[in-house]
Amino acid sequence: MSELKAIRVAYGEALAELGEKNEKVVVLDADLAHATMTATFGNKFPERFFNAGIAEANMVDMAAGLSTMGYIPFASTFAIFGTGRAYDQVRNGCAYPNFNVKFGMTHAGITLGEDGGSHQAIEDLALMRVIPGMTVIVPCDAKETHRAVAAVAEMQGPAYLRLARLPSPVFEEEMPFEIGKANVLREGTDVAVFSCGIMVSTALECAKRLEADGISAAVINMHTIKPIDRECILKYAGSCKKIVTVEEHSVIGGLGDAVGDVLLQERCHVAFKKIGVQDRFGQSGKPSDLLEEYGLSEDQVYRQIKEMAGE
Repeated sequence: MSELKAIRVAYGEALAELGEKNEKVVVLDADLAHATMTATFGNKFPERFFNAGIAEANMVDMAAGLSTMGYIPFASTFAIFGTGRAYDQVRNGCAYPNFNVKFGMTHAGITLGEDGGSHQAIEDLALMRVIPGMTVIVPCDAKETHRAVAAVAEMQGPAYLRLARLPSPVFEEEMPFEIGKANVLREGTDVAVFSCGIMVSTALECAKRLEADGISAAVINMHTIKPIDRECILKYAGSCKKIVTVEEHSVIGGLGDAVGDVLLQERCHVAFKKIGVQDRFGQSGKPSDLLEEYGLSEDQVYRQIKEMAGE
């Protein structure tokens, strides 16, 4: 990992690439195209780009209508608006009839930064995960974002892509991408760390530090929260006996609970810890300071995993 690139930037590029290959792809935004980076598509294909204005619910309904005409709409705005303000339209207007609408929502999590708690979506995965039939994906870097956009365009039905604002490391290795299939980035025998989004690189760095402490940590990129890769979870529950989840989302309803559900349903006898936002709203601040405040800096995650692995 050497290059830093924002996942939202890669999203805009991926849409433009997809637009070249598939004329059925259309993009909608709610007056935030230069922030969500959908302007990259809009500049290239203005006849297939629709700015709904500051009217997120209308945008989602427009996307629903376009999907009934055979188009593949990608609707984008900040995650807090797309999953919160327009929830009724996402649920009843798109998911309930199983329309082929894709939601690419950016600026998720506390690393949105100075806009503060009112704009920092830390419950969006929980909201989207609970909707029947909704596919939920959290790309870990720019490269995976390109593959995720292509993958959801190929599948039928509603899908939610959670996209970060903050520039984050780009993995040098090309990873395969299959919806519902986790990527094992590092093998380990003492503890298995499941992560998603921008926290995956943090989990990997922590694993390297743990190795120096004599602790063998597996790192799994759980890019698909729903459908969850049950087989992968059960494999590492059996081999490691200690499971940690790391996410830039509330510990209620997100990756941690998705993994925990599998462990509980299968009656796995493992030690289990969820690292994430501990039932708090976000607040205004620099992303690095916010990660520190909410226990998600590399040093803090490292210490928590080490404590867990040493028990």
